[in-house]
Amino acid sequence: MIVNTEDNVRYSGINIFDNIPLSNSDIYIVTSEGDRLDSLAYQFYGDASFWKVIVLANSNLTGSSLYLDANLQLRIPTDRSNFQSILSEINK
Repeated sequence: MIVNTEDNVRYSGINIFDNIPLSNSDIYIVTSEGDRLDSLAYQFYGDASFWKVIVLANSNLTGSSLYLDANLQLRIPTDRSNFQSILSEINK
């Protein structure tokens, strides 16, 4: 999806989907300075493209950068059964 900001800057955004369901096996982390969504996705999933799943699971993430502020609590979903369908839908 293409998004226009108030000052007419265009950027590619992701569609809003229902939250990824909570699971007892989800991992919760607190970010450190320099953490990036793609590197966290690679660390936890072995695939940097899954950063979009982390965004969808965490409504406290805003902005358009892969870099994260320090001291954010993030949920890392562990049930990967629907990740490919989520990513396919996002990338339409």
